[in-house]
Amino acid sequence: MSGKRHIISALVTNESGVLTRISGLFARRCYNIDSLAVCATEDPEFSRMTIVVRGDENDIKQIVLQLGKLPDCRMTGEISDDAAVMRELLLIKVKAKPEERAEIETVCRTYEAKIVDLSPSSIVVELTGKPSKLDGFIEVLKSYGILELSRTGLTALERGAHILNDESNLTETV
Repeated sequence: MSGKRHIISALVTNESGVLTRISGLFARRCYNIDSLAVCATEDPEFSRMTIVVRGDENDIKQIVLQLGKLPDCRMTGEISDDAAVMRELLLIKVKAKPEERAEIETVCRTYEAKIVDLSPSSIVVELTGKPSKLDGFIEVLKSYGILELSRTGLTALERGAHILNDESNLTETV
């Protein structure tokens, strides 16, 4: 599936096997997940899933409808980019020759990244922000030699008074 990026937020039961059932739904219908973040919510009975997929409007409607048919899924909805606060965490390990450390530290300050580990040959840096900020940071660090990186995937909340577990704001799927 290609097309525009869409952010789907789902409130699901917080129990084992739910992630498998939901990711299985995507796999059976040949929908690729670009990013998936899952965590417990303020209510320990539920977890929030933030799922990023690409597709057209019909694809997304189909995904939301299919999620709604799962008994584990209490609420689902799409969050638009302009109505969301979005963040992602990046940990990146970069080669750090002694003569390049000061340059790398300057890049980190520019991006407001935090150096979390130093070794004789590498630096591990942490950066949190919008995906585009992380992409830019990675691009700048490529010239030093990226040894490895890990990204958490996008997590998002809708701005304003709308909340996922309020039936008047999003589609109830129970």
